Amino acid sequence: MNIGFMFWGFLIIYGIIMMFLSPKTTTVGGFFKGEDKEGKPASTFMLTASIFISWIFAKSVTNAANLGAKYGIVGGIAYATYWLCIPLAGFVIYRLRRKFGATGIVSFITNNYGKGAAIAFAAAILIRLFNEVWSNTSVVGGYYGKSTSKEFIFAALVFTIITLVYSMKGGLRSSIFTDAIQAIIFVFFVVWIIGLIIPKHSIGDFVYSGNWKLDAGVDMLLVSCLQIFSYPFHDPVLTDRGFISEEKTMLKAFVVSGVLGFIAILVFSFIGIHAKLVALPLSDNVPADLGRTMGVTAYLLMIMVMVSAAGSTLDSTFSSIAKLTAYDLPNMAGKNLGKKAITMGMIIMVVMAIIGNLPMIIGTNILKATTISGTMVIGLAPIFILHGIVKPTKLGFHLSFWCGIILGFALTLNIIPSIFAIGNGENAMLLGVNLYGLILCNIGYIIPGLLSKYKI
Repeated sequence: MNIGFMFWGFLIIYGIIMMFLSPKTTTVGGFFKGEDKEGKPASTFMLTASIFISWIFAKSVTNAANLGAKYGIVGGIAYATYWLCIPLAGFVIYRLRRKFGATGIVSFITNNYGKGAAIAFAAAILIRLFNEVWSNTSVVGGYYGKSTSKEFIFAALVFTIITLVYSMKGGLRSSIFTDAIQAIIFVFFVVWIIGLIIPKHSIGDFVYSGNWKLDAGVDMLLVSCLQIFSYPFHDPVLTDRGFISEEKTMLKAFVVSGVLGFIAILVFSFIGIHAKLVALPLSDNVPADLGRTMGVTAYLLMIMVMVSAAGSTLDSTFSSIAKLTAYDLPNMAGKNLGKKAITMGMIIMVVMAIIGNLPMIIGTNILKATTISGTMVIGLAPIFILHGIVKPTKLGFHLSFWCGIILGFALTLNIIPSIFAIGNGENAMLLGVNLYGLILCNIGYIIPGLLSKYKI
């Protein structure tokens, strides 16, 4: 019972601290753009820390450990590769801002591809944000009980309410400020946990723990290499931070946080590799299972890591959904809601907190929140990366965008013929769909641009 009070007590204390430290924001600039009371943007350190920790999702560190347990070092590198899309996104956004005067992702899509394209893109963003809610609350719930159990659901909902309250208090400004605190908590306790694990093996045990074969995790690594060209652009948690500071400050923050994120995810996968080396049975939540075998202290440390990681992502998700629905879309329609946008944003946060937790309540695989949504948005790669190199056209946008969406749904429904699979591994079909799909999306984007340029 005392141990139970300790675990639940941490969750409550964490919530009180976040609510107390989170700054209250009453201005549109603060709530939606992260400005301070004087209207100044976030500093380089704050922005870097925010990008770093808000992209260290609880589901991500769990997936990294799970893949480490399944494929060894190959699995850790495969998942950490996703974080290389942060520097890539930084360079792309820098170019769009400097060369084409972009001020935001939604407005950029609207100005270059029309309102229809912006609405379709916003729908993809909503799917992404929806996935971020349940996938992160599920991870926290998993440390308090088995999936769909009363303890699991109660812990996830308590965590959601805590995060929702302080997110409504300050929007994006609150998210960025608390991210810095959560980043420190995360790094401190991850180092502590890794310090408990690494001495149990030699470095060689970790380095040579994988098998560099297509069906032993290399297929997942190749999927990551393909998806990094599109994955960041459907995530407003990341892209919103690409337009709130000076271009060079933004680029520096994106590069540094991406490199740090890659290292952090790879290091955290060592937890899964350790589980593999000690022959711990595979599960959907290796860190939780491992923590239980290492004693109360290690398990509590694991909870602290996951709550800080999940909290940073969930508050960013709430602030992003508020900005998209109460600020970006109304502005696209030519309506400036003023301070009413803040109230509307708060209401949307509450709605998303409720709807977004439905998959958590019924139970589902958190890895699907990354791989499936990543496939659906492969069509965004040419739209952002080739913009200006190929003449932008509305037809090119829709051919590329909807090709990815259709392939993503087809993959989910398992209706793609097996001939398109590459290799025999678990991710063979995922790899094939992403490779051939990315080629199709590029063709769909490029051909209308060339026809328009040469007036054929």
